[in-house]
Amino acid sequence: MHVGFIGLGVMGLPMALRLASAGTPLVVWNRTPERTRPLRAAGAEVAADAEEVFARAETVLLMLADEAAVDAVLGRGTPRLAVRVAGRTVVHMGTTSPEYSHALETDVRAAGGRYVEAPVSGSRVPAERGQLVAMLAGEEAAVASVRPLLAPMCRETFECGAAPGALLMKLSVNLFLITLVTGLAEAFHFAERQGLDRRLFLDVLEAGPMASGVSRMKAPKLRERDFGVQAAALDVLKNNRLIAEAARRAGLASPLLDVCHTLFEETVAQGYGGEDMVAVLRAIETRTAEAP
Repeated sequence: MHVGFIGLGVMGLPMALRLASAGTPLVVWNRTPERTRPLRAAGAEVAADAEEVFARAETVLLMLADEAAVDAVLGRGTPRLAVRVAGRTVVHMGTTSPEYSHALETDVRAAGGRYVEAPVSGSRVPAERGQLVAMLAGEEAAVASVRPLLAPMCRETFECGAAPGALLMKLSVNLFLITLVTGLAEAFHFAERQGLDRRLFLDVLEAGPMASGVSRMKAPKLRERDFGVQAAALDVLKNNRLIAEAARRAGLASPLLDVCHTLFEETVAQGYGGEDMVAVLRAIETRTAEAP
């Protein structure tokens, strides 16, 4: 049987291409048909609709934007859910609320399917290079069957127990990422507005203990004002909201995250939601310009 892949956005397309390039027998579908062209060229088969993917694949990977998109593809809440998932493994790779994923697992299993959470850490460039980090949760046998399929896309995979353990892990990682990149953008803004040489500032950063894979990826984008998307500001805002909601439900404070949440709201409101997350620099610059 083929492996199915649905959702060929900024992350999904390079992920699916990694699978196709590794020789995985792949059948794909995307709501916007032109996104499937690189997959067809790479040897994947293109389905006419989501239903055909489920008909032809034993395991279906979903890399979709939000909960509504997942429900629509699965036919959740209708008899189509059982038709699509019975006897198959559904792998939810997008980022949604943990509560949603837990409820989705219940529905998929009740319809005769198996369910695995497999969100990934990393943006477009790591996806293109097969350097994502996957977090898996679900029934042990289902996780064991899915883990080898992810190898072409991921340099490491971690088992996180029962669902929604993987999504909670992903949100924890993303909390650090969001605050890290926002801090880098603010530090860059401070150095630049103090008249320091931007390149020298970033060289000093690179030589010190704060250097990381994230800073090495994002610092050149700040230096060149390159806002081409790797992880879109709008997606970061969505992640920020999911983390904040999870924190509130657990009675947890998230003071740094809350400041970042406001800054990304401002970034999106200014029209930069489709740019890379380093565009949070624009919101910081706007605040400086408006300061008394």
